[in-house]
Amino acid sequence: MSSTGGRPRIYIIGAGFAGRSIAEEIRSKGTAGEVVAFLDDDPAKIGHRIDTIPVVGPIADVVDLLEKTPADEALIAIPSAGRDKLKYLYDLLKRATFSRIRILPDLAQIIDGEAHLIQAREIDPQDLLGRNPVRIGLKESLTYLRGRRVLITGAGGSIGSELARQLLSGGAERLYLLGHGENSIYEIDRELRVLQEEGVGERATIVPIIADLRDRDHIFFLMNRLKAHVVFHAAAHKHVPMLEANPVEAITNNVFGTLNLLDAAREVGTERLLFISTDKTVEPAGVYGAGKKIAEELVLAAASPDTEYLVVRFGNVLGARGSIVPLFAKQIARGGPVTVTNSETSRFFMTIAEAASLVLKVGGVGAGGGLYLLDMGEPLRIRELAEQMIRFYGYTPMEDIQITNIGLRPGEKLHERLYSDDETPVTTEFTRILLLERRNWAPERLQSLLTQLRPICFCTPEQPELYRNRRELKRVLSEFIPSLEVPVDESDY
Repeated sequence: MSSTGGRPRIYIIGAGFAGRSIAEEIRSKGTAGEVVAFLDDDPAKIGHRIDTIPVVGPIADVVDLLEKTPADEALIAIPSAGRDKLKYLYDLLKRATFSRIRILPDLAQIIDGEAHLIQAREIDPQDLLGRNPVRIGLKESLTYLRGRRVLITGAGGSIGSELARQLLSGGAERLYLLGHGENSIYEIDRELRVLQEEGVGERATIVPIIADLRDRDHIFFLMNRLKAHVVFHAAAHKHVPMLEANPVEAITNNVFGTLNLLDAAREVGTERLLFISTDKTVEPAGVYGAGKKIAEELVLAAASPDTEYLVVRFGNVLGARGSIVPLFAKQIARGGPVTVTNSETSRFFMTIAEAASLVLKVGGVGAGGGLYLLDMGEPLRIRELAEQMIRFYGYTPMEDIQITNIGLRPGEKLHERLYSDDETPVTTEFTRILLLERRNWAPERLQSLLTQLRPICFCTPEQPELYRNRRELKRVLSEFIPSLEVPVDESDY
């Protein structure tokens, strides 16, 4: 295992299909480094060579005996590995002082065994916190998108961008990336084009679009131009404390933005629209959950015999921008403390990749007018997550890094639920996808609510005094959603 002339020396963990394809890609590129060995636990592979590259193992026995240089890298290429296996491998490789430890995507992101070096990334805590991956059969699931024009709203966000990555393999004719933030749309547009250049997915035409869902005229104009067959509506303001401080903006964007998109989609004959919702719609305590609850009702009410408009609801995703995983990482990097709201606070978690895969699956198998729930497993205590992350970075909780309680913030709950008492989850034939049986709001109730909210969100000549009145907003919302918490000292503005 000689020197590679300044190029990185790479040890690939796993001599299966993914490891072999990555080794071949590294060899063909010539500039990415040199694979010096496969590490594997399979006795049938150990001692053999794959295209002149030796397979050594078992991993635990040989990892400390390798003739490494300080710059050697490890690349975990076992997409089917569960979280316990990944944790075990990471601990071994970290102890062996590799300069860099990368990982390929899990099964949710690898389509029909096609793994590419461009998809490898640094391993991080969320890889060790999620559940074991489930094979979705994504390429088969995406057949409903082949040759179609697909629009993703909120395409620069955590879920929207992952939907876009996975949709590269769906055979869509055009992939419209719509977002309000210029930088985030620029980033996902650039990333998708690089992935395509490196052979990931198919040759969909990618179209970035900067637009604001609150601008009704622009949304109608766009939908008439784009003629999207399928819409994934992931756009939303979603940071709970921030929206409690800006409640009118939350409703304007999350409710009326959704309404604008729905009305435009119906006018142009969009065949299928999937709205991405949240567990915070269940007996919502804050304005974010209340707004998403109303948006759920809008989408379900818009379904018709000619359209497939449906909702998929799930909890938190690990590693989302602005979520606690990146926040905890920054706090640990500063030396702490790591802040949690309460020692008993719990949330449902799922990886971004798994959530996006299941959303795409629901988009193909779900029926119009249906509210679908992703099986999130058991909730995780936030304090436990903080402790696991501290250990990931090599520290001891409460010795090296302190954990402090800061109390629940406005709009937050101690625990979340995935469905309410008047909703009944029913299993489907599809893994980790449930259907919620429920009664939708009466159309007149929904229309009455919108009528009362509109002059608060938009300045009207008839009621100018209501414009941006947050006290009035919460009064109206609480009439329709009694669980909403309304401070007694709520100001008008």
